Amino acid sequence: MTKGNILIVDDNKNILSTLEILLSSEFQSITSLYNPNLILSELEKKEYNLVLLDMNFNAGTNTGNEGIYWLGRIKEKHPEVSVVMMTAYGDIELAVKSLKTGSTDFVLKPWDNQKLIATLKSAIQLNLSRKEVIQLKEKEQVLKNEINRDQKYIIGTSPQLMHVLTMVRKVAKTDANVLITGENGTGKELIAREIHRLSNRADEVLVSVDMGAITETLFESELFGHVKGAFTDAGESRPGKFEAANKGSLFLDEIGNLSFHLQAKLLTAIQNRQVSRIGSNQFIPVDIRLICATNKNLESMVSEGLFREDLLYRINTIQIEVPPLRERSEDILVLSDFFLKKYSSKYNKVNLKINIPAQDKLMKYSWPGNIRELQHTIEKAVILSENTILKPEDFFMRQITNGKLSETAQTLNEMEKMMIRQALEKNNGNLSAAAEQLGITRQTLYNKLKKSDQ
Repeated sequence: MTKGNILIVDDNKNILSTLEILLSSEFQSITSLYNPNLILSELEKKEYNLVLLDMNFNAGTNTGNEGIYWLGRIKEKHPEVSVVMMTAYGDIELAVKSLKTGSTDFVLKPWDNQKLIATLKSAIQLNLSRKEVIQLKEKEQVLKNEINRDQKYIIGTSPQLMHVLTMVRKVAKTDANVLITGENGTGKELIAREIHRLSNRADEVLVSVDMGAITETLFESELFGHVKGAFTDAGESRPGKFEAANKGSLFLDEIGNLSFHLQAKLLTAIQNRQVSRIGSNQFIPVDIRLICATNKNLESMVSEGLFREDLLYRINTIQIEVPPLRERSEDILVLSDFFLKKYSSKYNKVNLKINIPAQDKLMKYSWPGNIRELQHTIEKAVILSENTILKPEDFFMRQITNGKLSETAQTLNEMEKMMIRQALEKNNGNLSAAAEQLGITRQTLYNKLKKSDQ
């Protein structure tokens, strides 16, 4: 029996019965329609590979215009579906017209049974090939996006990090859902990528979704996809992240930011392992390895009624806690050296080194922003460096003021003011000398000073 669902549309009920009997033993599923006005609604209910469509539906009419009309509507809404036209009139011009409109083939009544079956099998194979090409193109785009992401690495040798990586190796070969927890900037996404890299799905794609960045209105379209015309801006059909991750892994970052209302929709997709694109009633099965991450305490959120307990049970078969940088201080200088080399190369600053006092400053700092803060701190130091040796004053970090963290030189304006102040102090208030040191004109320096005083 050939795989494929066929929809037969003809106003002659005897022909429908005959075709059902003939084709039911050859094809997976046969559905008949007497009224062509029901075609589009039927195509929304179920995924069809082929429509066998009559050319004429009104008695005494043999122009084929009705069939051509419905052919156009089918191809407009479902361009991937194969359509084979049938008519009792052997009009070559009509056959050519239907082929130009998008039909796959053309058969005449009365038909030869074996020839009809062979024609339908070829049309179904064409449909399956089209779908495969579409899926490959969609997946290719996802792969390109993933490949174009910055390559990142897990850096460090601390016992705390080694413990995490041991857990990663244990769970990677399973399909168990994993919840990665930890503060912002600790590298939760890197752990997710390592799980995927070591898994049995490593040859497939890992698709990342920042749940905190998706608005409620775009949630379903982003995760489940949409069909062409489903809403105002839906100019073409697009798969969601679940479909794109099929056979691979799906990483849902910052899942704790998802509203309670949307958590139910996500839970349904995870439980049923199938999704339905917006604007379609057809369900698409998906085979994914689910990895989630959050910086929030989901257990507390469950107690407060902010997170679904059943969803929490679904996503955290295994939980991996990524330690903050302050608890793996052995890795601070290793990471600093890695980022120093990376940004030295990026900004063409050769032979940069961090002196001992600066290393001590980096080691003593608590790094509330974790690895991400360390990375940005090193990058700023490299950009602003004037010498090959980086000193403590070259690193701008947050300070504790009255028990609270405050930013010091965390914006370009603040860094500019700090550099101007340091240049003036070094040159005893001489504007010309300070401007020369800063690489700007005296008038520009004067204007900046005047602006900062306002």
